Amino acid sequence: MSEQIRDLEIIAANLRPYFAAEDEAREKALRSCRQVIRYSADAIRAVHRQEHGRAKQLLHSAHELLRELSHDLARHGKLLHSGFIHDAQKEFAEGYITLALIAGENLPKPKTLGVSNAAYLDGLGESVGELRRYILDSLRRGDFSRCEELLAIMDEIYGILMTMDFPELLAHGLRRTTDAVRAIIERTRGDLTVSLRQKNLETKLDDLG
Repeated sequence: MSEQIRDLEIIAANLRPYFAAEDEAREKALRSCRQVIRYSADAIRAVHRQEHGRAKQLLHSAHELLRELSHDLARHGKLLHSGFIHDAQKEFAEGYITLALIAGENLPKPKTLGVSNAAYLDGLGESVGELRRYILDSLRRGDFSRCEELLAIMDEIYGILMTMDFPELLAHGLRRTTDAVRAIIERTRGDLTVSLRQKNLETKLDDLG
């Protein structure tokens, strides 16, 4: 056997454990990320059912998983900054932000949640869709008490996202999120305007009666 062939075999033997460890870490991280996304989605559903305590429990479980992920992937930098980690952090941020906005609590900061700034902004943008859902549910119940307040918050979120006009490499698809947010706000504004006019008309008819 030539010296070069022996060198190749040694190099391959040294490389194989590295990739095996990376693959094992990736598979474990994927499972954890799927669970984080499930917890976050269930938390958002709990928020819409006014089960804020349940939502907090689910988000706490998601937070613990994300902490474990950060610890486990500390020596796997490429995985730590991969797309599936970003998506899990985004869904988690969306859940916490949605809860805070609807419950009228202070907004959590990215550092508090342990998510990247890009994931936080994506989650902030996604929360606008949940605010629309909350407003529509309120309109169906005939409850107008917070609709205009939440629409103003949606407008403020859009304004913030508009100022974050940075390259795709840094912002992770934020431009697409911002475009979607604008469309959601305009539809919500239209729905709320129609409902308010209907309410005013009904009030006037009641007064006449």
